[in-house]
Amino acid sequence: MPMQAFYADQFVLPLPAGHTFPMSKYRLLREQLDGLPGLEMCQALPASDGELALAHTPAYLSAVVEGTLSPALQREIGFPWSEAMVERARRSVGATIAAARAALATGVAANLAGGTHHATAEKGGGYCVFNDAAVAARLMQAEWHRTRRQLLRVAIVDLDVHQGNGSASIFADDPTVFTLSMHGAKNFPFRKERSDLDVDLPDGCGDAAYLEALDHALAELWRRHDAAPPGLIFYLAGADPHEGDRLGRLKLTTAGLAERDRRVLAAARERRIPVALSMAGGYGRVVDDTVQVHLGTIRAAIDSWRQWNNAPP
Repeated sequence: MPMQAFYADQFVLPLPAGHTFPMSKYRLLREQLDGLPGLEMCQALPASDGELALAHTPAYLSAVVEGTLSPALQREIGFPWSEAMVERARRSVGATIAAARAALATGVAANLAGGTHHATAEKGGGYCVFNDAAVAARLMQAEWHRTRRQLLRVAIVDLDVHQGNGSASIFADDPTVFTLSMHGAKNFPFRKERSDLDVDLPDGCGDAAYLEALDHALAELWRRHDAAPPGLIFYLAGADPHEGDRLGRLKLTTAGLAERDRRVLAAARERRIPVALSMAGGYGRVVDDTVQVHLGTIRAAIDSWRQWNNAPP
């Protein structure tokens, strides 16, 4: 069985003309991945209310599902409410849940969207309705405990250019989930939460400085887990550190981001820690630049999956 990637790009939001969210990138990515050797494309199922409630308050969940979000909360999310918005958000979480289960079984799997790390327990923000990694992390912990009677420690390695404030907030008092965020210091959100490990990067940061900072961050992650390593990593492989990104403010090349992905996946594989990837942000001035970065991430994931499973290329 090849590496599995889960998608839900058939659910498209009815956004107003000129909206900055690059909705088309998900369809374009899937089209480029169709038929790629070593990859099985799987349609994502929606997350249930019970699953979403693992990371979100009943009041917020009800407001999203029933369409009673205030105009202010809709503005903070960045999307007008619609039934399509709710279904797409459910499917994005469902794709990460499925990717996490597949990763625990086979080493590596991916959500072709996701990475909605600005959503906190009680509200959304920054184009994020529900926090897919947070829901999936808690669900995997519950399933692991039910079937194995063991604690599943989780690490979120967030390399989107924007800080994962929602994930940091949700897991602030949870020692079983480690949040690592490497992001632009002067970028959104401008009031940041405290992750377990934050790495602030200056505007204009390029490949060499970024990869050096990444190596230090990963070394610190392993140092803090020397006695009890994580059993699962959620890797948010944002394309928005790319030099062509409208919102990123960093200067990584496509090759530099491919090396980033290779290092994260290799470090996890060497320790036999499964990885569930999500694509997270990407707002290229040219949308194909973003798609090519995401495509490189999936290619790196397939290569890591093959090495994990000793599969032929």
